[in-house]
Amino acid sequence: MSLQPLTSQWWGPPKRFDVQEKERRVSWLELFYDLVYVIAIARITHHLAHHVTLGSFLEYAALFVLIFWGWLNGSLYHDIHGNEGLRTRLMTLWQMMILAALAIMLDRPATTNYTGITIVLMIMQFYLTYLWWSVGFYDHSHRRYNRPYTVLYLMALVLMGVSLFLLEQALMWIVPLAILCNYLPPFISSQILRRSSLDLDMSSSMFERLGLFTIIVFGELVLGVVNGISAIQELDASAWINFALAISIVFTLWWIFFTLVSRREPKKGFVKASLLELLYVPALIALGLLAVSFTSLFDGHEDFASMRFVFQMAIAVFLISISLMNGLLEFPDNLLKIKRPMQRSLLVVAALFLVTAPLQLRVESMYYLIGVVVLLLLEILYLNSRYYRAIRVSDVEKRG
Repeated sequence: MSLQPLTSQWWGPPKRFDVQEKERRVSWLELFYDLVYVIAIARITHHLAHHVTLGSFLEYAALFVLIFWGWLNGSLYHDIHGNEGLRTRLMTLWQMMILAALAIMLDRPATTNYTGITIVLMIMQFYLTYLWWSVGFYDHSHRRYNRPYTVLYLMALVLMGVSLFLLEQALMWIVPLAILCNYLPPFISSQILRRSSLDLDMSSSMFERLGLFTIIVFGELVLGVVNGISAIQELDASAWINFALAISIVFTLWWIFFTLVSRREPKKGFVKASLLELLYVPALIALGLLAVSFTSLFDGHEDFASMRFVFQMAIAVFLISISLMNGLLEFPDNLLKIKRPMQRSLLVVAALFLVTAPLQLRVESMYYLIGVVVLLLLEILYLNSRYYRAIRVSDVEKRG
């Protein structure tokens, strides 16, 4: 009796990318995996909240992009090649350990030389490179598709290693190059897939994972509000009103995002799926900046004016990202007519936030937050009116 079939089933080699499950549900393992990223994002957001400078923001953005890249690769691998075998579970465990180690290094007091963080990022880089290369080891026909991942990820690994021996000023050009190497492979692989008359679509489960990751970052917004209000010495009536207004802003942003994005389906095609994933980067970074802004957006903080500028810019970027995302989502026929007006409406509101951001208006935080809430509520009312009007017209046309 041969033990090879039993061993193969028990170990669970990667699933072939052209064998996709229909209506796959997000597994408990994937949700558990996301928890480590909650910690990592909380650490970098907490650091930025206490060091709000341009340099700290660039550091935050670079770390966020790399953390999101790690999450995205692990999630895509599980979605495309994962199964119930031991190998998938161990691969997930090891990546969780790497991210947990990164979270530890992010909270160390002596991280100004970036050595510890860079070494952990290099381990993650090497591990994800192996992850994609290993698929070709089990499935030889897949090697030409994952070759761009292997080559460019190794180039990013080399760049990270070189940065350990250079001055910190060199990070300004070496980090963007490493990020470019990490985000470029899908667009190269798409051309190889097209020549083979193949294509990959974003699955419903992966689209759901992106929504769940967004919820994680929204949690940081709520925490930012709590931290900001907690810093006030006397919790009088105005403090609690500010608290209610801030939570209302978080809720309206959640409403706009998940009403316009999560209720749709992504368009077909590997390039469109990759572009949609990229648009999550500025949207999520904007949410992180909003979380930071909430920690010092209330009365009693000396940097209220500067944080208000950051706050408005972040809302604008978030709304612009949603508008662009809608261009990569499917709309039913009865809603196609309102797609462009809805996108333009989001851009108009974003422009209002952008134009008024540099204005140094002397206004109390309560009245300022009321203005933001009103503007976002008006946008929601407009979007809902266009949506339900289109639904009514569609129903009338069907009955007629």
